[in-house]
Amino acid sequence: MEGFVIIALKSIAVYVFIVAAIRLFGKKEFAQLSVVDLVFILLISNSVQNAMVGADSSLSGGLIASFALFSANYLFKKLEIRFPTISKVVEGDPVVLVYQGKVISDGLRKSTLTQEQLYAAIREHGIMELEEVDLAVFEVDGNISVMSENYQKISKRKRKGHKLLGGNTA
Repeated sequence: MEGFVIIALKSIAVYVFIVAAIRLFGKKEFAQLSVVDLVFILLISNSVQNAMVGADSSLSGGLIASFALFSANYLFKKLEIRFPTISKVVEGDPVVLVYQGKVISDGLRKSTLTQEQLYAAIREHGIMELEEVDLAVFEVDGNISVMSENYQKISKRKRKGHKLLGGNTA
């Protein structure tokens, strides 16, 4: 039993370390992992496995480690809800990347994104010109939100077209 408690405590320590390390070294867009991000995650998980379970490669040792990680994650999420300051420290704040068609260089630097990555995200939202972007924000979940008045006008025109076809989409 004592061995299982050690496994659980080691697993929780690794969990806290990984969360802190990702926050300190800067998060990228986790919504769409690149090949480099995927390889990184696989190597990190492999490198900390022995630190969590040690020589115990039994099913019960693995289940205890997994249970400890799920429990730590559950507790962490509950603490973030109860204490918003914790969430702000761990998740950070949204970062403005584009405002009224102009790239905010400090925002790009803070979010560790390149202009190419920003332009790709803008294109994914169906906007071809930077000048059409009213606001682009790097959200705390790693997604990039893009708002454009021109896009809203296009959406309204499409909705009007549907009404003409007999559909009520307002």
